[in-house]
Formats: sequence, structure tokens, C-alpha cells
Amino acid sequence: MSPERISLGEGNTPLVRSHRIGPALGFNRLYFKLESLNPTGSYKDRFAAAAINDMVRDGITRMVGSSSGNAGSSVAAYCAATGIECQIAIVQDAPEGKLKQMLAYGAKLWKIYDFGLDAKVTEQVLAHLRELGQRPNCRLQVSAYKHSPVGMAGVESLGHELTEQAKELGREIDHVFSCAGSGGLIVALVKGFETMLANQRLSRLPKVHCVQPSGNDTIAGPLRNGEANARSCSRAFTRISGLQVPNLIDGEEAFAACRRAEGTGFLVEDDETFELQRRLAREEGIFCEPAGAVALAGAIRALREGTVSPDDTIVCLVTGAGFKDPASVDRMLANSTCPTISLQEFQNLT
Repeated sequence: MSPERISLGEGNTPLVRSHRIGPALGFNRLYFKLESLNPTGSYKDRFAAAAINDMVRDGITRMVGSSSGNAGSSVAAYCAATGIECQIAIVQDAPEGKLKQMLAYGAKLWKIYDFGLDAKVTEQVLAHLRELGQRPNCRLQVSAYKHSPVGMAGVESLGHELTEQAKELGREIDHVFSCAGSGGLIVALVKGFETMLANQRLSRLPKVHCVQPSGNDTIAGPLRNGEANARSCSRAFTRISGLQVPNLIDGEEAFAACRRAEGTGFLVEDDETFELQRRLAREEGIFCEPAGAVALAGAIRALREGTVSPDDTIVCLVTGAGFKDPASVDRMLANSTCPTISLQEFQNLT
């Protein structure tokens, strides 16, 4: 008998309409896909559920991997639920919130200097992880098709869900905006839509657009400039956690997927992303980490440039929850306080 599949309730996340930002900027049909409401707070739970359940089926009891935070938190949670030993190499600038979440699930972590920032160091770390993953009773899990195609197939459910949710809206989705680090999310999203198209659940593919910080331009710039391929960069300079990926990894596949879906690329600045993170919280009630606001930054640029029309049905992926990156929340709240006052002072408030 096959082992029972372990689920923590991943997937089936809400698609909600923008109440204030969209109308204020001129979007008539702007929606947010709240992947931040997955069990550990990011879309990577779709990956972890598929990857770790595959290990359980094969009787593998030790996992090694790499992460900037979200994937590590996800695999650590599912490893905890299945009794699998979890060891993760962490990028240098991983936020403290993500590290604590991984440690809470019992993962063993190694934070490595320049990993995730310097392309050469990053490749050397991944090469060593590949060696470790070949050892007996051990498997490598990195949230990229290049390393873990079974796990990434779980992320394709995003395209399936969005297709079905669009039917409830009464019209198909015209554009989807997604952030990109290594590019695997975009590959999975397009593959999911292509499956629905093949099964006649869609009449056409939505246009899928890649949005990246300008400090980590591996896919979006080449797409936008009409180049033939994605390109690596020697070092990532963005402050957006999770999108510091100077190596291509799934970049070429993401580039090709956007081309198939007739999408393009948008480069956004860190400061505008931080501002939109604040606006999503204050105007939409959506508490996301900075990477979760990147897609919206791209959609706003697309509207200003005329790539999308006000009446198009547009979806922005909100990929991770706000508690993931406490430093970004501190930045958002720099001018906010919660004073401790006496009962009399409280009663005198008007």
C-alpha cells in the first residue's frame, strides 16, 4: 500500500478583487491571487507538498536543499509532518523571519557568505548540494525545474486554479503578472495554463508577464528588449528578499514560457516595491512581503505604458506573507507607534 499523501492545506488560495488601489489607478478589473495564505505563507507550499510526498513514496528520509527563505520554510514544514530530516543552505541575506520559521520546524541551516548574491559562489554551493543529494537515502530539493521537476509540477496547480476561478468571474484572464527570481514560478504558471488549454478549459492563454527588480535583471530586461535569451548577472544588487538570484537556473525556460504566453518583462525599483507593499497593507488589507508586491509594480507600469487596458482582467500574484520579512515591516512602520498610556489618558481621548 502506498503511503498516505500528506497535506497541510496548500492551494485553493483566494482570488480577490482590488477594492481601492485598482480603481484609484485606473484598473477596472484588477485581482490579487493571495498565495500568501498558503500554510507556511507562500506559494512554495505547492512545491513542497509535491516534492516531499514524492520522497515519502520513495522511502527517502533525508532532504538537502537551498533557499532564500520561502522554499526552505515550506520544505521544513512538510519534512516535519513526514519525519524527514531537513538540511538547508541559506542565502546570505535571508530575512530573520524566514530563518526563524525554518528553525521552528526543526530544520538544520547553513547560511553561506555571498550565496544568492555572487553568481560564482551560488553555482559552487548548488554544485555541492547536488553532490550531497546523490548520497544514499538523500534527495536534493531546490524550487526549480532544473533541480526538482516533480516538486515544481505541484506549482502548476496555480494555472489550473486561476482558470477555474476566472470562470466564476464570467470572463477569462487577460494578463497575469508574476515576480521572478530563478524563473520557475513563471514556467509552472504557463505550464498550468497550457494544460488547461489542452483540456479545453481555456480558449486562449493569458499573457504572462515577468517582473523583476532592476538589481536582478536576468529575464525581464531581455524579454522587454526583444533579445534572444535570458542572461545571468555577476551579482544581485536588489534588496528584495527571494528575488536575489543572479544565476539563470530556470531563467531560459521562463523566458521561453513568457514568449509562448505572449508576455513581456518589466523592471521595477526596490523603493517603489516597498511603497506598494505599504499600500497593499493600508489600502487593500493585504499583508505581504516585498516580493509579493513586485507583480503589482509591474502591472502599474504596464497600464501607464499601454501594455494593458483599463478594462482588461488582470491578476497579480501575491507570493508571500508580510511576517516573512520583519525588516521590511519595520521600514513600513517607521513613523507609526503604539504608545502605552494610562487608563485616565485613554478615557480622555476624543
